[in-house]
Amino acid sequence: METIGQKKGKRIWWEPVLLVILFWYPLRFIHGGIDFWDTGYNYANFLYMGTEHMDSMWLFSTYLANLVGHGLTKLPGAGTLVGMNLYTGLFASVLALLGYWFCTRKLGISWWIAYLGEYVALSLCWCPTALLYNYLTYLLFTGCVILLYLGLTQEKKACLFAAGVCLGTNVLVRFSNLPEAALIVAVWVYAFLEGREKRDGKSFGRAVRYTLWCLAGYVAALFVLFGWIQLRYGMDAYVAGIGRLFAMTDKATDYKAGSMIGQLVFTYVDNLYWVLRIGAIVFVGVIGFAFAGFLDDLESELWERVQGEVRLIWCGVCVGMVCWLYHRGFCAMTYDNYGAILRPGISFLTLALGICVIRILWRGVPKEEKLISGLVFLMVLLTSIGSNNGVYPSLNHLFLPAPYTIWQCMRFVREAKRRALWALKPAVLALLLLFFVQSAGFGLTFVFAEATGAKEMTTVVGNNEILQGVRMSPERARWISEISAYAESKGMKGREVILFGNIPSMSYYLQMPSAFNPWSDLDSYNEAVLAEALEKTAESVRAGKERPVVLLEADYARYMLGGAEALEAAGVHESVIGKIQQNDGKIELLRAYLEKLQYGVTFANEKFVMME
Repeated sequence: METIGQKKGKRIWWEPVLLVILFWYPLRFIHGGIDFWDTGYNYANFLYMGTEHMDSMWLFSTYLANLVGHGLTKLPGAGTLVGMNLYTGLFASVLALLGYWFCTRKLGISWWIAYLGEYVALSLCWCPTALLYNYLTYLLFTGCVILLYLGLTQEKKACLFAAGVCLGTNVLVRFSNLPEAALIVAVWVYAFLEGREKRDGKSFGRAVRYTLWCLAGYVAALFVLFGWIQLRYGMDAYVAGIGRLFAMTDKATDYKAGSMIGQLVFTYVDNLYWVLRIGAIVFVGVIGFAFAGFLDDLESELWERVQGEVRLIWCGVCVGMVCWLYHRGFCAMTYDNYGAILRPGISFLTLALGICVIRILWRGVPKEEKLISGLVFLMVLLTSIGSNNGVYPSLNHLFLPAPYTIWQCMRFVREAKRRALWALKPAVLALLLLFFVQSAGFGLTFVFAEATGAKEMTTVVGNNEILQGVRMSPERARWISEISAYAESKGMKGREVILFGNIPSMSYYLQMPSAFNPWSDLDSYNEAVLAEALEKTAESVRAGKERPVVLLEADYARYMLGGAEALEAAGVHESVIGKIQQNDGKIELLRAYLEKLQYGVTFANEKFVMME
């Protein structure tokens, strides 16, 4: 079997066309949909970066992402949602191009496999590019993996140092990136593989030397970045903000390490329901072809007569297996929601991890291939650590795992010689085809909106500067148009706002900076911190500062003013009422603030209630 790096990816004259497609594909939906949650929330933090309008925990735990995002707001055309979507989308473009370059130029993967892998990776980027702390993390993580591979296989100290710089920098992009330091395991394993091959007895010394070069880069990056924070804010402010990050797990239990790891394990175990059934079908084929090989060894002429028909029948069985999976609801055939890619995606991740383990443990596999297999294995696992979104982050970060996995599958299909293994070939191809179809359909349809998919993106609003040219549903367009007209008539642009009810994006859409934190109803925002922020705001108002506008989601306003009975009378579903009631403590704090400063309702529509 051809080993890694033996054959460089073949250059083709139309490669620039593929690169242009990969570059522009992440920008396909920059005009599509509005999201009241993450998109505008992050752009508001970029636009109004600093402790005045941001919570210090969020500022410092994702500091570099906020700093880079703030820089983007200064660029031409960045004064609109479309402009910011364009600039942040380019980070996904760079990731795809970087992955394609590494796979074709350094791993020797065929151009069409690398392209297909990057296309799939971009199609599965469900997360809005506004979440720059994710995409900047992926960019530095991918860069670190590439630099580690080059530094170890080509013995380049500068690459190892730069890999350490990437990891150290990533801690300031998102504090929960700390577990990425586990990549050092691959460094040590490779050092011992190299020592075993050279038989020079220097494995331990080599591992220490490689580690020190990586550590030097890691420490250097942290030294520079913490030095800047000390000069800009003071380390006491940073420590206090990060300290609150650890304290938030008292209520936001899904951020606890045990909870995150448990969720990951449960997801893979739960998906074994499908993996085992697929495996059982394929196992029958393997046994059948193994028996055919036994007959052939006995010099039976039967196999020679029927092998064509048997192989054709087995290919039909594999196609039938895919049809059965669709029939049983393995994945949805509507592509505007996660149901289209969740099960196929988890199964693909399981396949990737399994292939990595096999290649690492298989005798005769070159140390370079063991290294990239180990790095991909760690990439798939570590990407989801530090997030409360389960395996979804790993599905969003397949820029190396996708082409690697497809490459290994196609090598197997092309080169496996044993007759028993032939049964695996059409099964692998059929399952990959299912995965490609689902990924492409999802990528061409799904637009993030409140963690689900945007629908009916047919209408634009003409009275909102930020949302120029953005398509949304007629219902959302009506909500936005009405409140935008009111805010414009009252000259509210630039006025501080207190938002509550899962509508943090409105700070950005209305160009109204948050008085302290645009998403204070999140579990990760401590109730005691909200109480302190409201008290400071009240004191500032009493001292003569203009009072902030209060903007509430309509159901939260009904609950605050009339209790659960008001929501029931309005026909609100009991599950929604239950979620609102989980914020009772914060709602009482906000109600007390409104009563103390004698706020009254000045605007209301189906979605928003404004109080001044």
